[in-house]
Amino acid sequence: MDKIYLKSILGPIKIEGKNEKITKVSFINEYIEINESPEYLKECKKQLEEYFLGKRKEFEVELELSGTDFQIKVWKELLKIPYGKTITYKELAKKVENPKGYRAVGNANNKNKIAIIIPCHRVILSNGGLGGYEGGIEKKSYLIDFEKSID
Repeated sequence: MDKIYLKSILGPIKIEGKNEKITKVSFINEYIEINESPEYLKECKKQLEEYFLGKRKEFEVELELSGTDFQIKVWKELLKIPYGKTITYKELAKKVENPKGYRAVGNANNKNKIAIIIPCHRVILSNGGLGGYEGGIEKKSYLIDFEKSID
């Protein structure tokens, strides 16, 4: 497994991949300097840096999605949520043709291993609440507000 680290306004981020595809982007506690990383990881890091500078709204990296068919369907739908916009878990459930499956959609969201690039942070509760986020509610709130301020 290849890896590279990024210092971001939200703290250190670890980017992992294999076979020229991104497999994981996660918030971590400690930044680690790595001198040698494959070009595809350097490109992903660069794109994330551009995102945090407000210069990138879409990512152009190859992803390797690993999960159940339903989870992958949800993650692919997340990729369609426009930058700076949010939808509810209920709306997302309708989009994946499982209108009563908002809890299942929430669980699939929770299993997303590619933070920010697959924008699960853009999914909120029907009452406007944020719901959960693997990186923490503060990070989810920041990402939503950040994107709205740039959009």
